Amino acid sequence: MAGMTELLLPEVGYTQTARRPGWAQLPAELRAAVEQRLGAAVVTASGTGAGFTQGFASVVGTADGRAHFVKAVPRDHYLARWYEQEAHNTAALPAAVAAARLRWHAELAGHVVLCLDPIPGARVPQLPWRPEELTAALDAWAVTAAALAEPSPPLLELPLETFATTVEPMLRTWRDADPDQLAVLTPELVPHLDRLRELEARLVELGTRATGVFHGDLRLDNTVLDGDGRAWICDWAFLAHGPAWFDLVTLLLSAEASGYDVDALFAAHPAARGLPDDALDAALAACAGYYVHAGAKPEIEQSPAVRSHQRYYGRLTVRWLSRRQGWR
Repeated sequence: MAGMTELLLPEVGYTQTARRPGWAQLPAELRAAVEQRLGAAVVTASGTGAGFTQGFASVVGTADGRAHFVKAVPRDHYLARWYEQEAHNTAALPAAVAAARLRWHAELAGHVVLCLDPIPGARVPQLPWRPEELTAALDAWAVTAAALAEPSPPLLELPLETFATTVEPMLRTWRDADPDQLAVLTPELVPHLDRLRELEARLVELGTRATGVFHGDLRLDNTVLDGDGRAWICDWAFLAHGPAWFDLVTLLLSAEASGYDVDALFAAHPAARGLPDDALDAALAACAGYYVHAGAKPEIEQSPAVRSHQRYYGRLTVRWLSRRQGWR
């Protein structure tokens, strides 16, 4: 994994992007309902600052000596639908997938609540990636992608979205781009707008051919390392029909930030085996269009790190794609 590009680190570290309530900040009736469901009082709670949402997410220890990973969000919050999807999707994952198992989910005290197996010693990888940790993440995705390539009956029974529906915002940004706005956001790409549109359309073609399912939101902060250095894939709310190699691209964006030879890593990964030469460029073009334009939208008060993250990923995708296309 020899380095070939300069480091490009984010403004906000990925363990500090979320604004989540602590256990003590949850409504008393919800805490009581969760404890009743767990069968013992909560005596410790270790939250996480990763992610971009406002839902409760914490490993809680109970008085009987057990540990549980609990997530909760009000039923009337927009996240509730995602939490429900995550519960159903996680429950249907094949055993080979490197994911924490769902113990139960329920509606308690007006909240959607999930309880999953805790990952011992869980921590989000830091940038720049350490070689052994990046290898662990790529290995976990290789095993997971293989398990998702031919969907099991439980996965096929889920009402999953199509690839085109899931990544629809990524599949038309260059087609609909305003050249004047683009001249402000990324002037270096204005001469290449026709090529970007061509690649964006190519991703539609390649993605709709896929017969498996994919994660749909694979990033560094949706990867967790346990105490033994094994990597786990988290947050399965956006599981959909589509190509697992697209997830590989979005995961490798953080490796691009860390100075690795991402072209070689992509080409060597089992999830990319047999792909046409332009598949990676098509995915990068679509991602670049999405992140460049999303990062220019108004800031979100409830999740202040989102736009910074999108602008950062926009710089990464533009850098990687431009290098591959010989634009810089």
